[in-house]
Parts: sequence; structure tokens; C-alpha cells
Amino acid sequence: MSFASVLRSLAFGVVSTLAVAAQSAAQDPFTAGMPLGVTVNGEFRPMSDNVKVYGAVVNAESCSYDPVRDLIVVVNRGVNQDQVPNDGFISLMNHDGSVHTSRWIGVNRNGLILNHPLGSEVWNGRLYVADRDGGTSESDPSVSVIRWFDMDTGAPAGEARTDGSTGFNDIALGPDGTVYGTETGTSRIFAVSPSGESRIFLEGAPLNRPNGIAVDGDGNLVIVNAGDAGVLTYSPGGDVLRTEQAAQPGSDGIAVLEDGTKYVSSVQNGGVSRIRPGQAAELIAMNVPSAASMCYDAGANQLAIPLNPNNAVAIIPLD
Repeated sequence: MSFASVLRSLAFGVVSTLAVAAQSAAQDPFTAGMPLGVTVNGEFRPMSDNVKVYGAVVNAESCSYDPVRDLIVVVNRGVNQDQVPNDGFISLMNHDGSVHTSRWIGVNRNGLILNHPLGSEVWNGRLYVADRDGGTSESDPSVSVIRWFDMDTGAPAGEARTDGSTGFNDIALGPDGTVYGTETGTSRIFAVSPSGESRIFLEGAPLNRPNGIAVDGDGNLVIVNAGDAGVLTYSPGGDVLRTEQAAQPGSDGIAVLEDGTKYVSSVQNGGVSRIRPGQAAELIAMNVPSAASMCYDAGANQLAIPLNPNNAVAIIPLD
């Protein structure tokens, strides 16, 4: 057999293998990952409680608190779309930062699309994620897609596409199930209805590269700017109710507690600001590298902050 024939045979074998794998993935049911442990003779055995494992985070941008499991849900981008498409996954973390489930969503790709996930929120029994399609090359434009997953099973439960946006940075859920997404580069806020219809909700000043977004106890939107230190509170109708200032500019994450206290992380300067109602911001942590879209871990009264390319999550206990 000639060398060229050998190459053709090998190429055919690779293509056939990939085709079989793709067909198998399409037919196999979706499954969620298990907590850390081993499988012996078909029986899963959980890891001992006195063993702690750290890691399982790759380019994590955001996290959310799961009040049912009492765990931190970490959203991982994986590698970029132009390197390996559909590489995002979701891991579960204990309060101390140790690993509970390395790949809860993403242990396989059976029915799963999670390309480049950024902001996230657990709401009403679902995990909502700001994802996007495209971006695999310069000729493949990115399009914003909100994807949501069942919190009981981890299985994909739906999606909503916004063709007018290249991708949301962070998201928050309103009381009626409306998803609000920040488009940082254009200083716009989109609203996606529960039925999947999208519209521009806010645009222009005082928005200045809006990044993090949250909903407070009154149903108002709290938005932090990456272009300055602004912390803006809007009514559900789009009126500016309050303008506050973080201790540092370049904000990314925002968490609002039940008493109205706000915590803001600066991805540019590494500080975490605390803004108590009616008071000026104070720094409670400094020099946290690439501090991204954080979450409040109510089960342990602490902040969890993914650190983007550092492949880690910072834990900050609160007073």
C-alpha cells in the first residue's frame, strides 16, 4: 500500500470514528456529573468527607449560590471558541472553595451547547447563563444566547437568542422572569421576556460600559460601570433612582444583600467595595486579580469571586 493510500485510510478512519462518536452523542441521554469519588464494579463511592480538593475552574467568569444544594455554582468558559468550540462547563463548589462536582454540567456533551458562558444566576429552579453562538473564526460573528438549565438534573431546559447583540456580559432575573443583560461595549441593557422576545431596555449615559447587574429586594436594577466608578439603580420602568460610587472604577461584579448593602468588585483595580445604605463606599479587600462577576454565598455569609484567567475562585468572609 502506498504512503498516500495509508494517509487516506487513516483519514477515513478518523472521520468514521468522529461520525460514530457524534451519532452516539446525539442518541445518548443527557447526564449530569457526580460529586468526586470513584466507581468500582459499577458502583459509585463518594470521596471521604475529610478529604478536600481544590481546582476544577477554567476561565470562570461568574458564579451563583444554589440554596437547595447549599453550594456555589461556578460557570467556566473553558477555552475560546476559536480554539475548541462548545467547551464551557459548570462546576459545583463547597463553601471553603473545595470541589464538590468537577463537571456537573459538561461531563459529556450529549445535547449540551455551552460555548462561551459569562454571567449567570440561579432563579426559580433554573440556572440562567449568558452564552453566545459563533465566534469560531473572524468570519463567524457572535450572537447572544441566554441558555437555562434545570437545577434538579442539570439538563438543558431552553434558550433565547438575541440577534441584535453579539453577547451579554452579565445577567439578572426580574421578579417576572425577565432576563436583563449588559452589553458592555455598546453601553446598552437588553431585556429578554420569558417568551424569548428581546428589546433594548436602556442605552447611553449614565451607563458607561455597564458590566455587572443585579436585582435588589424592591425589584430595581443595580448596574455597575466598567468605564467609571458608577453604581446605578434603575426602576423597572427605566428611571434612574440612585447614583452611588464604588471605591474604585472599573467595576465587574455586583451583589446586593437583603438589607440593601451592595458589594462591588473592580476587575481593573482588584478592590472589593462595600456600600451600606446611605453611606460612602469602603474597601474591604484589595488587589484581587481579575476580580470578575461575584456572587453572595448566603449559606456561609461570604463572597465568591471568580478570577478569570487565574483559574480560581476567591472567597471573602463577611462580618
